[in-house]
Amino acid sequence: MYPNSPQINQVQQSPFMVHQEDEIDLKVILFNYLQYWPVILIFMFAGVLSAFLFNRYATSIYKVESSILVADDKPSLGTDLFESSGLGMLQGKNNIENEIGILKSYSLAEETVDALGLNVQYFKEGFLTTSQIYGNVPVLVTVDWTQPQLIGGMFKLEVVNESSYLLTVVEEEFSVYSPTDKFFKSQYQGAIELKEVFTFGETVSGEGFSFKIDQINALPGDEILFKILDTPTLALKFRGDLTVAPINKQASILNLSLETPVRRLGQDYINKLMEMYLRRELDEKNKASESTVLFIDQQLSGITDSLKYSENRLQQYRTENRVFNLSEEGSVIFERLQELEKEKGQTEVSLKYYQTLKAYLANNQSSDLVAPSVIGVTDPLLNSLVQSLSELQAEQTRLKANFSDQTPAVRENATRIQNARRALQENVNLALQNTQNVLADLNNRIRMIERDVNSLPQTERNLLSIQRQFTINENIYVYLLQKKAEAEITKASNMPKNSILDFAKSGQAPVAPKRSLNLLIGLILGLILPIGFITVKDFLNTSIEDPKELEKQIKVPLIGMIGRNNSDDALPVFNNPRSTVTESFRSLRADLAYLSPQKQNLTLLFTSSISGEGKTFVSMNMASVFALMGKKTILIGLDLRKPRIAQDFNLVNDKGMSTCLSSNISWKDVVKSSGYENLDVILSGPIPPNPAELLLQEKFRLIVNEIKDSYDVVVFDCPPVGLVSETKELFSFSDVNFFVFRQGFSMKGNSQILNNLVEKGGVSKMYGVLNDLHIDKGYGYGYGYGYGYGYGNNSYGYHEEVQLPWWKRALRRKS
Repeated sequence: MYPNSPQINQVQQSPFMVHQEDEIDLKVILFNYLQYWPVILIFMFAGVLSAFLFNRYATSIYKVESSILVADDKPSLGTDLFESSGLGMLQGKNNIENEIGILKSYSLAEETVDALGLNVQYFKEGFLTTSQIYGNVPVLVTVDWTQPQLIGGMFKLEVVNESSYLLTVVEEEFSVYSPTDKFFKSQYQGAIELKEVFTFGETVSGEGFSFKIDQINALPGDEILFKILDTPTLALKFRGDLTVAPINKQASILNLSLETPVRRLGQDYINKLMEMYLRRELDEKNKASESTVLFIDQQLSGITDSLKYSENRLQQYRTENRVFNLSEEGSVIFERLQELEKEKGQTEVSLKYYQTLKAYLANNQSSDLVAPSVIGVTDPLLNSLVQSLSELQAEQTRLKANFSDQTPAVRENATRIQNARRALQENVNLALQNTQNVLADLNNRIRMIERDVNSLPQTERNLLSIQRQFTINENIYVYLLQKKAEAEITKASNMPKNSILDFAKSGQAPVAPKRSLNLLIGLILGLILPIGFITVKDFLNTSIEDPKELEKQIKVPLIGMIGRNNSDDALPVFNNPRSTVTESFRSLRADLAYLSPQKQNLTLLFTSSISGEGKTFVSMNMASVFALMGKKTILIGLDLRKPRIAQDFNLVNDKGMSTCLSSNISWKDVVKSSGYENLDVILSGPIPPNPAELLLQEKFRLIVNEIKDSYDVVVFDCPPVGLVSETKELFSFSDVNFFVFRQGFSMKGNSQILNNLVEKGGVSKMYGVLNDLHIDKGYGYGYGYGYGYGYGNNSYGYHEEVQLPWWKRALRRKS
C-alpha cells in the first residue's frame, strides 16, 4: 500500500510551490512592451514627423528687448526736514513698481498705437501659412474712424491693374466699433456681400465700414489681405504682451520685452513706447515752468499799463514845465526813495505770491505750483517744500492715469500730499506774516523820506513824485521780464530724469517654436501614447497571460507549462517527438516522479474551468508520453456532454463509457486501440440524457478499480469543473489531479474555481498546468529551447534546439 495523499497544507509546502512576492519584475514589463515594437516605432516616427511639420510651418516668434534707466531723485531739504520732524514720509526716489505700472499702462499703449498707426494689419498668403507684412506695404488703407467701422474680419485685395483692384471678404468674424463708445463692441450679425472692383484712392463705403485704399507699389496680380482693428483692442493686446521687469532686485534698470512674429514691428513699438514714456515725463516737468511763465505774464499785463502811463506823464510834465533833471538835493532824496521803492516792489511781488499760494492751499487745488525761487523768494525751506509738493502731485497724476484711487500706491502718495500741504501751509502763514511786517517797515521809512521832499520847490517835488512812480514800475517790469526769461530757459533745458539705456533690438533666433523641444516632445508623445494604450489594454485584459501572475493567484503549484502546438496534429508526442511541446509533456511526466514517488500504478485526472482550455489535448498527450515509456496506458473520456477524443484518434464514438454504464456491456468490450503501441482508449460513447447520474453509480467505481488493476497508467479526461458538477466526484478516483489553464484564453477569475476546490472542496494532490504558452512575458518559457527525442544525425539520438537570445525573444511579435 502506498501512503495516503498529502493534505492541503502539505501541498502548499511542495517544492513546486512559488513563494508569493510583490516585487515588480522590470524585465517582464520591458518584454511586454517590446512585443509591440513595430507599433511603438510607428508612433514615435509619427510624433517626430508631426513635430517637424509643426516647426516647419508654424509662425516664428521673436523676442524684442530694450532697457530703461530709472534715475533716483536726489533727496531735497524738505524731504529731510519732514522725515526728521515726523510730519510725513516723502518719497525720495522713484518707485520702480510705479514706473513699471506706467510703462504697462493702457493710456501709454494707446498713445503708442496712435503714433505708429497700427490700426490696419497687412498679410500675405503662403503655401500653408499666412504671414504679416509690416513696413514696406504695397498698398495703404486709410480708415475713417469718425463713423462706425467693422473690425476684426479679413478683407482680400487683388490688384487688377495699376489703377483698380478687386475687393472681397474672406473672414466674416466682424465686430462693430462705435466712435462714441470706444470700449464697447458688438458682434456683427449680418453677412457682407462684397466682391467689387474699386479704383485706388476711391472711398470704399458700405454698411458699417468706410475706408480708402491708395496704391504704393502693388503690381497687377498681387493679392494682399488686410484686417482693420481699433486702437483700444490693439492697445490692450500690446499691453498684455509687453513684459517689464527690473534686471535684478537691487538695480533701477528696467528691461522691456515683447514677443512678436514681426521683428521690426516689435522694435518700432518698444522704441515709440519709450519715447512716449519720456515725453510724458518731460511734459510733467514742463508744467511747472509753464505755470511760472503764466503767472509772470499775468503780472506783466498789469504793470505794463502802469509803466506806459507813468512814462507818458513824466515826459509830459518835463515838456510843460521845462524841468529835466533834479537838483543835487533832490537827486539824493530820489536815490534813497528809489532803493526803498525797489525793495518795496519786490516785497509786494513776494506778498502777492504768498497770498496766491495760500489761496491755492486753502482751495485744495492740484494744478502746478510756481517755484518761489522764480519770484525771488530765497527761503530754502519754502523752496524745498513747494518742490516736494509739486513732485508729489505730479506723481499722483501719473499714478491716477494708470491705477484706481484704491490702489495702495495712490493712497500712500495721497497721504504724503496731505502732510506736505499741512507743512507748507504753516510755512506760508509764517512767511506771509513776516512779509507784511517788512512791507510795513518799508512804508514807514518811505514816509520819513517823503518829509524831506516837502523842503524842495513845488516843481521839483512834482517831478520827483512822477519820476519815482515811473522808476518803481520800470524796476518791477524789468524784474518780471528777467524772471520770465529764466523760466523759459529752465523749460528749454528740462530733460527727463529717466533715460533709454538700450534701444529695442531683436534676437536672431526665434524663441518659438522651440524646435528641439518640439521634436523631443513629439518623440516622447510617440513613445508614451502606445505605451499608455498597451498599459490600459493590459489593465483591462481579463485573460491569463503571465505565468508568474497565475502562480501568485492560485493556491497550488503551477507544475507545468505546455507550449503552443503550431501544427494541426493533436498528438505531437507521437507524430513530432522532437518538438518543444513534446518536451513539455516529458518534463511534466518527469515531475510526476516527485508528486507520486514509488507508485507503480498511477491515475491522473485532467479538468479545467470551461471548455476550450485544452484539457483533452493535454490528457491525450500526457497518456502518449507514458505509452512511449512502455507503460500500459489507457485514456478514458469522461466528458459525456462534449466528447472530442474520438475525432483526434480518428475513431468512431459509437460505444464507450456511457454504453457500459447504461447497459450490461463490459468495459473491456468498449476499449478501443488508439493505433499507437501501449495506448488504449475508452471513448465517452453516445451522449446520454443523464451524464451526471451515470458517473455517480457504484458500477462506475467498480469499473475504475478493474481498469486500475489492468493498466499501469490511467488518464481521466473529465468535463470542465466550472460547468458541470460530476467532476467534483471524480477527484476521489485519481492519484494526481491537474487543472488546465490556457494562456490568452482562460479568465483570471477562473483561478478562484481552482482555489475553491482546494480550500473548500478538500481536493488534494491538485496542480495547475498552463497550456498553449505562446506569449513571452520575459521568462523564456517554451521559447526556442529544450531537448526532444528524435532520430537525427546526432550520434546520441537527440536533437538540440538553440535557445534564442533575450532580445530576439523580446522583439518576437505576440501572435
